[in-house]
Amino acid sequence: MDFNLYMNDVVTQAREDMERAGYTQLTNPEEVEEKLTQEGTTLVMINSVCGCAGGIARPAAAHAVHYDKRPDHLVTVFAGQDKEATAKARSFFTDYPPSSPSFALLKDGKVCTMVERHEIEGHDPMSVVNKLQQYFDEYCEEV
Repeated sequence: MDFNLYMNDVVTQAREDMERAGYTQLTNPEEVEEKLTQEGTTLVMINSVCGCAGGIARPAAAHAVHYDKRPDHLVTVFAGQDKEATAKARSFFTDYPPSSPSFALLKDGKVCTMVERHEIEGHDPMSVVNKLQQYFDEYCEEV
C-alpha cells in the first residue's frame, strides 16, 4: 500500500467529515483572517489526522452543534495540511500553546476559551460535546 495514497484518503475523509457537519474549510491565511474576525461567535476546530481527532474531536464537533445555543459560524483549519492557514489561526490563540486537535471559541474576533488536545485525547466524545455545549451556553445566543 502506498502510504501517500492512504494519507490522502485519510485527509479527504477528515475534511469531508467536517464539511458534512456544517464547518467551512479555511485553507489559506486570508480566509482565516476574514472568518476569525467576523462579528458574532465562531467555533474553530483545529483538525488533524491523529486518532483522537477521528475518534473523538470530529464526532464531538459534529454533535455539539445540535443544541439550543450554538456559534454563529463554524470553521475548521487542518493542522499539518494547510500549514499557513493553521499558523494564522493559531496567531489568534496567543494565550494557548499550539495543539491539535483542539477547538477555539471566538466572539467578535477575540478568543473566549479553548478546548485543548489534553482535554480531548483520552476522553470520550460526549465529554467533549458537553464541554463545548457548556461554552455555548456561556458565550452563544439561542438559535
